[in-house]
Amino acid sequence: MLKILIFVAAGFLLYKLVTGGKRQKAVQKEKAEETLAASGEMVKDPVCGTYVPKDADIRVRDGDKVHCFCSYDCRDKYLKQAKAVEGEKEK
Repeated sequence: MLKILIFVAAGFLLYKLVTGGKRQKAVQKEKAEETLAASGEMVKDPVCGTYVPKDADIRVRDGDKVHCFCSYDCRDKYLKQAKAVEGEKEK
C-alpha cells in the first residue's frame, strides 16, 4: 500500500512539473508581447487582436494611419468592414 501511495505522489509531482512549465512559458510569452507592444515594436491586429511586428508585410493604409495584420484573412475582413461602413455613410 505504501509503495502505491509513493508511486501516485511521484506521478502527481511529475505531472505538476510538466504542466507548470508550460503554463509559466505561456505567461512569460504574454508578458514579452505586452512589453514589445508597450515599446511600440509590435502593434495589435485590429481584427483578431494578435500582436504583430510594426513592420509587418501585410498592411493597409487608411488615411494617415497604417494598420498591420497577422494574415491576409484578417486584412480581407477589415477591408470588407471598411467597405460596409463606407457604403452606409454614402446613403
